[in-house]
Amino acid sequence: MGKLYLRSFGCQMNEYDSAKIAGVLASADGLKTCARPEEADVIVFNTCSVREKAQEKVFADLGRVKHLKRANPRLMIAVGGCVASQEGAAIVERAPYVDVVFGPQTLHRLPALLERRRATGRPQVDISFPEIEKFDRLPAARAAGPAAFVSIMEGCSKYCSFCVVPYTRGEEVSRPFDDVIAEIAALAGQGAKEVTLLGQNVNAWRGDIDGEPADFAELLRYVAEVDGIGRIRYTTSHPREFTQRLIDAHADLESLAPHVHLPVQSGSDRVLAAMKRGYSALEYRSIARRLRKARADLSLSSDFIVGFPGETEADFEATLALAREVGFDASFSFLYSRRPGTPAAEFADDTPRATKLERLRRLQAQLESQARAVSERMVGSVERVLVEGRSRKDPRGLAGRTGNNRVVNFGGPAALLGELANVRISAALAHSLRGEPVDEK
Repeated sequence: MGKLYLRSFGCQMNEYDSAKIAGVLASADGLKTCARPEEADVIVFNTCSVREKAQEKVFADLGRVKHLKRANPRLMIAVGGCVASQEGAAIVERAPYVDVVFGPQTLHRLPALLERRRATGRPQVDISFPEIEKFDRLPAARAAGPAAFVSIMEGCSKYCSFCVVPYTRGEEVSRPFDDVIAEIAALAGQGAKEVTLLGQNVNAWRGDIDGEPADFAELLRYVAEVDGIGRIRYTTSHPREFTQRLIDAHADLESLAPHVHLPVQSGSDRVLAAMKRGYSALEYRSIARRLRKARADLSLSSDFIVGFPGETEADFEATLALAREVGFDASFSFLYSRRPGTPAAEFADDTPRATKLERLRRLQAQLESQARAVSERMVGSVERVLVEGRSRKDPRGLAGRTGNNRVVNFGGPAALLGELANVRISAALAHSLRGEPVDEK
């Protein structure tokens, strides 16, 4: 049995893809994952190109395994993901010891690409966009625990001025309804109690149900009917696709988690227009208000870009105001990262880096304060918790996640492992909650 060393970077879509890469290579070649590249017969880097200098980080990682290839010429080194899609054959030109370069849409072809490399002695590059072919060629889904991920669409057609994803993952393509439901039903049959639906713009999913056109909100209603699925999550959604029908689903579906991750990026209309996001701050506020009206306990998290080219102090203050008014919880914020090939890469940017860093610090401090306040308000409440495993700090205890995606550690019987349980929150800590199970009798 050969061994696979797999390192993954980036978003949950990449984590999902990495699990599928491991599954494909296990099914085709019997490879088992290992913890150290020195032990491997095949090394795969599944890359992300969202952040600045991502390519250089990839080549740095490749440089650290170059000596392994020199010592063992039979070792196969493959680079996948978004950097692979963006750079293509240039990776092999710069690092000729790389054997295979493959994109997010061609990961299912990796065993064949490796075999062709061995047979011909020539590096193989396949970064094409064969739509949903990969889903038809992947091994059957396996539940590794009570929570599972299901990719329902690929790519992005929004073309925000700062984002490289449409160029590395292609246009939006939805998986067929029957395939999505069949995969979720199979995971539920293996013990999964929670599914997270994945997509670059997951709420842009479109399909046919019984011959009639259907949207993401309709898909959610069918997922909620799958026996065994007690909780549904989805990420990442886009404000332009957040319809009233989707908001109504949050009011109607008890199994739909009371948590939405909805990236806003900025609170300034001028900056949002330059980003080509396709909505205003007022429109975003309207979505948040209607969501909370539909479900009072709903938690909203978001993504923010600080220091976008041309951002003024007034623009940044508008972002602080929106974050405060909406009451975001556990959000992610980053400095703008210039991505070659995107329109924003050509924008003039004269704001000092020190100013951007200070703005980022202020926003993060505010967001952390808001998240802490949400946790403190949860003390005394009874939360539905998916018990995912043992507590890391206390192996005798249990750990799980609330509907609003907070980790809770609590004592309880092993019979609760893998189940949804009611837990009363007793304390709010810096990065987690404490609680005790409620006697459900």
